[in-house]
Amino acid sequence: MVFLSVVLVERFFMKKSYNLLVYIVVVGIIMSCSTKKDSVINRNFHSLTTKYNVLFNGEQAFEKGLKDIENNYTDNFWKRLPIEPIKFDEKSAVVIKFSSPGAGFDDKGEKTAPATPFDRAEEKAAKAIQKHSMNINGYEKNRQIDDAYLLLGKSRYYTQRFIPAIEAFNYIIANYPKASLIYDTKVWRAKSNIRLENEKLAIESLKLLIELDRNEKNLTPLQRQQAYTAMAMAYEKTDTIQKVIDNLAISTSFLKNHQSARNAFVLGQIYSELNRKDSARMVFRKLANERWVPEKYRIHASIEMVKNIEAKDSSNVLLVDRIRKLIRNTDNRKYLNELYYQAGVLQEDRGNTEKAIEYYLKSLEVPSTDVYQKTYTYERLGNIYFEKQEYLLAGTFYDSVLSVTTEEFETEKRIRRIKRKNKGLTKLRSYEETVKNNDSILKLVAMTAEERTAFFESYIEKIKEEDEKKRQRLLNAQDFGSQFGGASSFGGSNNQGKWYFYNTQSVGFGKVAFRKTWGSRQLEDNWRWSDKNEIVQETATEEVTKTETTDSRYEVASYLKKIPSDPLVIDTMKKERNEALYQLGLIYKEQFKNSKLAIDNFEKLYTINQNPALILPINYHLYQLYTEIGESEKAEEKKGIILEKYSDSKFAEIIRKPDSKITEEVKVDEIDKKYRLVYSLYKFNQFEDVVDQVDKLSDAERNSELIAKFVLLRALAIGKYKSKEEYKKELEFVALTYGNRIEGKKAAEIIKLLK
Repeated sequence: MVFLSVVLVERFFMKKSYNLLVYIVVVGIIMSCSTKKDSVINRNFHSLTTKYNVLFNGEQAFEKGLKDIENNYTDNFWKRLPIEPIKFDEKSAVVIKFSSPGAGFDDKGEKTAPATPFDRAEEKAAKAIQKHSMNINGYEKNRQIDDAYLLLGKSRYYTQRFIPAIEAFNYIIANYPKASLIYDTKVWRAKSNIRLENEKLAIESLKLLIELDRNEKNLTPLQRQQAYTAMAMAYEKTDTIQKVIDNLAISTSFLKNHQSARNAFVLGQIYSELNRKDSARMVFRKLANERWVPEKYRIHASIEMVKNIEAKDSSNVLLVDRIRKLIRNTDNRKYLNELYYQAGVLQEDRGNTEKAIEYYLKSLEVPSTDVYQKTYTYERLGNIYFEKQEYLLAGTFYDSVLSVTTEEFETEKRIRRIKRKNKGLTKLRSYEETVKNNDSILKLVAMTAEERTAFFESYIEKIKEEDEKKRQRLLNAQDFGSQFGGASSFGGSNNQGKWYFYNTQSVGFGKVAFRKTWGSRQLEDNWRWSDKNEIVQETATEEVTKTETTDSRYEVASYLKKIPSDPLVIDTMKKERNEALYQLGLIYKEQFKNSKLAIDNFEKLYTINQNPALILPINYHLYQLYTEIGESEKAEEKKGIILEKYSDSKFAEIIRKPDSKITEEVKVDEIDKKYRLVYSLYKFNQFEDVVDQVDKLSDAERNSELIAKFVLLRALAIGKYKSKEEYKKELEFVALTYGNRIEGKKAAEIIKLLK
């Protein structure tokens, strides 16, 4: 009994001790949660909770945001790279002032859902500040809070809220002057000011930081790199290019990391822009040969070396070998389009145009999302064929440039120039097609019935031969494929699933094999009966025969009935062709300065022309062209025709009074004033004075770009007080002389209205 009593007493005291211990632990935890009590337990509790709980999650979210930027940002190596690889939309920058640096909740105190990883990082940083800050008597006792404020500011920076970001950075600098991250904070504040276009303020603060480091050597190599990089960004905004060069050069000397490689690449691009080719090549050669440099900078450094080489430089050959090695390296497949393009540029610089074309076409064949690079490739091909005077093919490539150009690059000077150049080529193609089509039809119209029949019979035979060759190639491919069970890929089909019916080629080969064995059978019961095969085979044969006999491509009659017989239609086609020939002659003469092609078109038109109104201008243009190329005998022949048969014409008057050598230079603005004066006379109905003023134009004024305007104005004035015939005659002179200009087209429109 006594023993039992002792045991019960022991248990009672043990239970009481346990409860007391639990009570002490709970009270200790509650007391350590307080942010108002400055004790070792409280400080360590909040510091550990901040670092390994809230702040850890925020930093993880921030790192994810940086990774997303890295994955989604694409550098355009055709332009100078931004020093910081991020693109901010200046129009959408948020500059709202927050009530406190730690604000991260809405007005009602409710959390807002984070839209991006940076929003989540900001939320966690704000939570760490609000719940774990131990600001006691003006001193922060939680050593992790400055990290939270820095994370808060950086998160706001990446969400384009630069003023709230600066508030967070300023709070650290004001309240934690001895914080371990104080130098990082000052750099980030400077970057935020740069984004807000406060470059001078950023430069001043960074200069103080750099000067302090020179004296005390407190900055780490990474912090030094970040400071000089930010300084280069600030000077770039102020267009102080030499300062940008100096700071970029210094920033590359501290560490071998991604930013250092990028800074060096931008430095090389700046040297190239300043035409300091030797310095640019030196920078890019170093980048291309360093193993630590990220792949994209190494490859593009080799490409930039090509851009900065002189055409006749002896190192050109070495660069050709370097580019070829890079092309052969299978690790560089994603850069093949650019490498092929640069190989083409090198070959073109060496005068090997055909090899250059081959490389350019290979560049276009490489699947790539780099649309901007394609515009350069198409432009190069267009320029080559333009120089070869193959204008139609050149126009096709210029069309391709414009078709792949995105809205982002449409306003570029280069693209605008191509648009202007292609405008004339578009008209050229239209006129060339009109001449080609109408000529072909008119040749058929001129044939006899027997000649037409013979022509189309020969044409049909060629079609049949081509169709038979295509059918045979298809059968051979199908037979070859069936030997491998339809597993091989022919024709480059992309629809190649693992299951049989997901692979279109396997299904196609299966159908061929089925027809070889069973023939064409309908989907019905008992399809395997042998008599069914015979019936279906006969039906199929009849259908094939019927198809062959009814195919309009194989019938002479189907072609013959399309030849026009209406004299009015034929006459219209002749007029369209002749007008197209005349316009082609003008385009080649005035826009492309190609005398040979201009003469070919005018001479062809001269031999087939039936419009008396065109004889005079054709002879005049040929007179000018033959004079230009030194064919004096032919020029004299055309001159004689104009002076003998059209002695009263304007063209004859111009020939009789050739433009004398201009001894005095008349400024464009003076001629423009003269035109305005004549135009004001026209507006005030002084039409005879208008004609008199235009007739008295000096040689310099007649040779100016405004002469077409003067002549049109004169014609319009004559129409106000003279007969319709005289008015029409003057308009015809303007339309024929300046047919390829706005004034000539306007005169042609008025003539149509008069008719």
